[in-house]
Amino acid sequence: MPLDKLVLICVCVLAAFGVTLWLAALVLTALQVPAGWLALIPAALAAYIFYRVLAERLGNADEDHYDRMKH
Repeated sequence: MPLDKLVLICVCVLAAFGVTLWLAALVLTALQVPAGWLALIPAALAAYIFYRVLAERLGNADEDHYDRMKH
């Protein structure tokens, strides 16, 4: 496995771990504060926007110009 792919996998795993901890802290804080569930609205909106951008990027064949390159 090339080093750049290994580093990319490590960065993705660390980012996922950080996001998981952040979401857990946000939910646990929301449970402790009476109106804390309102803090989850921006987090849910950000997650939805991230999902839509990722789905659009992965589903668009025009942006895969590197797939047509010969190495």
